[in-house]
Amino acid sequence: MEVLVGGNKRARRSYGFDEVALVPGPLVVDPRDVDVSWSLGGRRFEVPILAAALDGAVNPRLAIEMSRLGGLAVLNLDGVQARYEDAEAVLERIAAAPQEGVVGFIQKLYEAPVKDELIARRVREIKKGGGIAAVSATPLTADRAARAAVEAGADLFFVQSTVGTVRFHSTHVTPFPVAEFCRNAPVPVVVGNTVGYQATLELMEAGAAGVLVGVGPGHICTSRKVLGIGVPQITATADCAAARDDYLARSGRYVPVITDGGLRNGGDIAKAIVAGADAVMLGSTIAAAAEAPAPGFSWGMATSSADLPRGTRIKVGVSGSLREILFGPAHRDDGTMNLVGALRLAMSSLGAANLKEMQQAEMVIAPSLPTEGKSLQRAQGVG
Repeated sequence: MEVLVGGNKRARRSYGFDEVALVPGPLVVDPRDVDVSWSLGGRRFEVPILAAALDGAVNPRLAIEMSRLGGLAVLNLDGVQARYEDAEAVLERIAAAPQEGVVGFIQKLYEAPVKDELIARRVREIKKGGGIAAVSATPLTADRAARAAVEAGADLFFVQSTVGTVRFHSTHVTPFPVAEFCRNAPVPVVVGNTVGYQATLELMEAGAAGVLVGVGPGHICTSRKVLGIGVPQITATADCAAARDDYLARSGRYVPVITDGGLRNGGDIAKAIVAGADAVMLGSTIAAAAEAPAPGFSWGMATSSADLPRGTRIKVGVSGSLREILFGPAHRDDGTMNLVGALRLAMSSLGAANLKEMQQAEMVIAPSLPTEGKSLQRAQGVG
């Protein structure tokens, strides 16, 4: 639905997580019978949750544990792990730095060069521990990073930028050849980020094995403030999922859509899947795991940008172990723990036995639902 903003300018109404709700149907499925598995690049995962390629969230240790628990963690090859031998010591320095001037402090630390031997070492560490090695780089560094990572045994490669696209015009640099990169890569390539139908369709046509959805929605990302761009995640996910479905009908190839960023709790995960997502990517929530590399802190991939930083460091605290965050038991009542249990119960209530059925559930516009009847909670400072 379009509205007139003023003059001749019209705008399309879009929706975020807090503006919609899910409608229970006539059928209820036993939560124990619900299947939350999904596939990416020919691999089946028991949990539709990915840990984002944030230095504060993923190191080899967490990647190994995430794999063991049925999910997938993505390691940032433009980050601290690929720049420093003792990456954990550097991460502790970032976590301990005073908030005043922390962005400049991070920028300085990220001036150290990325080393191919460290990329290879981190990948081998993950593989040696029995984990699935998924790694990420920007288009600017993807070719070099991919060579080192794939040779060391990487299983999946993510190419991530603020706005991922096939079409790129520049009189200064050679555009990143998405189709050529996907075609020549010996491992599946996931590309992001995008928020629209046409861009998603073109990435799939170029050979992407998966598409990340989300421009600036995360707690640590300031792209929407700095650049003024972005689309609320429910609408963005639905638009990209429509491209996936149309591409499947035309080509016979199914390309998963992954909602990346802005998800805070189990309810948001359920809404993302009903909007059309096949899986979700979490950053700050995973950074709050006891196994995360930075003690209770997280910052964005673009925080270290020398030209225009679009992220900041935030304190997320420590919620519990990664297992508790994914499977419980929950020690908090805000929906940030036992995420898989919450998803299973939501699917059960909606009568969905699997994620494909979950994508067909009914959604309503309900901006007041999160606070409906919660006056006593607000009076007591809850929620």
